[in-house]
Amino acid sequence: MHLQIENGWLTKAKHVPSPFFDARTDKEDISLLVVHNISLPPGQFGGPYIEDFFMGCLDPNVHPFFEVIHKMGVSAHCLIKRDGEIVQFVSFLDRAWHAGQSSFAGRERCNDYSIGIELEGTEFIAYTEEQYQSLTLLARAVMQTYPLITPTRITGHQFIAPLRKSDPGLSFDWVKFRHQVNADL
Repeated sequence: MHLQIENGWLTKAKHVPSPFFDARTDKEDISLLVVHNISLPPGQFGGPYIEDFFMGCLDPNVHPFFEVIHKMGVSAHCLIKRDGEIVQFVSFLDRAWHAGQSSFAGRERCNDYSIGIELEGTEFIAYTEEQYQSLTLLARAVMQTYPLITPTRITGHQFIAPLRKSDPGLSFDWVKFRHQVNADL
């Protein structure tokens, strides 16, 4: 399977446009891919809660943790669910609100120039083979469309905000992922 991007959107993905984005300062400067993780409620998989969160309609009465986060106003460009399904929330041409205070190679404000991909998961539970396959296909499509992003410009949230974040965590197999991304390049 091959993924394509047209006008900032994956052609073969579920599109759930989030209200939490704004214009990039420079659409020619898309030069970093950031891998994250998320699970809602924490440590639980499945259900509509991640999509609800990125859409700003998470019901705070469903779970005590939702009371804390339901008004946060955050998004990622894409989510890869446990079964490998890709959901896109924000056009790659726009700035998603995923990295927060961050720095890569000495450059601040990673949201300005990065694409954020969330994996449904936690730092301590292995990601699925389907997620690695989808992430590899997505990363290759992103690198083909936005050539400033190379395999060396793919990183984890934990590396751009090391004192604040720990995702995608120890459970993410960077060696495996980098091998898959670099195969046949």
